[in-house]
Amino acid sequence: MNSYDTYYPRPQLKRASFFSLNGKWKLNDQTINVPYPPEAELSGYKGPTEQLHYEKSFVLPADFYGSDDKVILHFGAVDQVCDVYLNDTFLTHHEGGYLPFSVDITSHLKKNNILKVDVTDTLDPFYPYGKQCKDPKGMWYTPVSGIWQSVWIEAYPQNGIDSIELIADADTLKIHIDSKADHFMIETEGYKETTDQKDITISFKDPHLWSPADPYLYNLKISTDNDSIESYFALRKISVREIDGQKKLFLNDEPLFINGLLDQGYFEPGIYVPEDPEDYEKDVVNIKKLGFNTLRKHIKIEAEAFYYYCDLHGILVIQDMVNSGPYRFFKDTILPTIGFTHLKQKIKDQKRYDFFLEQAKETITHLKNHPCIIAYTIYNEGWGQQDASGTYEILKQCDPERLFDSTSGWFFDDKSDFDSYHIYFRNKVLNGGKNLLFLSECGGFIRNIAEHRSEKGSTWGYGKTDSEEELTDKIIGMHEKMVIPSIRNGLVGLIMTQISDVEGEVNGLFTYDRSICKVNKEKILEANRRLDRIYKEQF
Repeated sequence: MNSYDTYYPRPQLKRASFFSLNGKWKLNDQTINVPYPPEAELSGYKGPTEQLHYEKSFVLPADFYGSDDKVILHFGAVDQVCDVYLNDTFLTHHEGGYLPFSVDITSHLKKNNILKVDVTDTLDPFYPYGKQCKDPKGMWYTPVSGIWQSVWIEAYPQNGIDSIELIADADTLKIHIDSKADHFMIETEGYKETTDQKDITISFKDPHLWSPADPYLYNLKISTDNDSIESYFALRKISVREIDGQKKLFLNDEPLFINGLLDQGYFEPGIYVPEDPEDYEKDVVNIKKLGFNTLRKHIKIEAEAFYYYCDLHGILVIQDMVNSGPYRFFKDTILPTIGFTHLKQKIKDQKRYDFFLEQAKETITHLKNHPCIIAYTIYNEGWGQQDASGTYEILKQCDPERLFDSTSGWFFDDKSDFDSYHIYFRNKVLNGGKNLLFLSECGGFIRNIAEHRSEKGSTWGYGKTDSEEELTDKIIGMHEKMVIPSIRNGLVGLIMTQISDVEGEVNGLFTYDRSICKVNKEKILEANRRLDRIYKEQF
């Protein structure tokens, strides 16, 4: 039994009822270990992946649910299109490979149950697909298919708590409860009340604020007569001020310099899934020890365990929306590289745009309770980009408390909270404009450690180094030549490529297996602390 069998997959809506369906399934008449995708070595599966026919037999414990309970089947993520059946009865159809979905199975349960999931994954660019590629090389990686996050069942009363929405600032928590119950008990630190309201506001006279330096989480319990859930929240405020004509970023009214790493969310043994959910925590702790305070979750949505550990340890997250649409090397890479960075992209594929927009809205709904998330990236380097300004306006209404980077890299449009640049292969001093000045990708220097490199692909990256000392000096040199002068011109943050190697891309601070840190830890820690000091000296 691996830890996915016992790890509760939804930390912000946790109840005693939990029955895991992870572990051994049948896939195309072979055995597969769920939730690892079939392309991953850890799955144990070897076979075709475009058409996948999953099957799982299970028996729920006799006391798992009562006569008045509803039983809900949950999928963390299934890529790309699937149909779900229970005991030969069709339950639901789902499209898109990155977001959770669920279905009520109460009326279809038997003593002995057979769950079937039929999946089609042709890597159709109509759907969000991230960095997946049928011919992986360079910055494009091995695709995944089918079930790649936890599958599980819970039971709770018909009038129980279906979901909660949490909106917090520096001294106030707003709670919305989706439930048919007629009253609720709300309990958190210094507060305990019973109410018949589904929208509750709690004010804190002496708030304990959350920050990377002090990631304090409040526990939250919400109960009805016959249901109870455990959750958590944090009090913190993101704000933007204009000082001497430049936009500056603040957390809890203190200057905030974003110092982060790109995080692709790839893991050697499981591809899209770490071997153990607590491996997310190891990544978070490792980068914090190096003095970084942010991860840009790059074109992928993780299991909630990732966001929980960022909440717990105080790592800020910039969450990318997952791109759809074809990638064109000339238009998306060559043109902006030679200076064509302001090519506005109108809506040319309305159907694909509508699906992307709905997925982006669902992403916000799914993740907005996590205090670690401070911003979203809508489009990266023009990939699938359509009407960035219009998309910004729509998504900003979904989560007005957070920031949006409409066009990360280039193809800038009119509306965004950031002026967002990608600079590789050279050092360029940036100048502030009308928005927050952000170096949203940089670095990416190669250091190949052959015995800890994936067998897939070549040694790809943005400038070669041969030792710990050389790589460390290259990063510090980038600080000196580009980052520090840009801070004095208004820069509020940078995202360096990247947390770890990914397959043939060997420009991580850690090897793909996470066993070796490729830089001098003490020097990088001090260099990152210096950036923070220089930024704060302006105020």
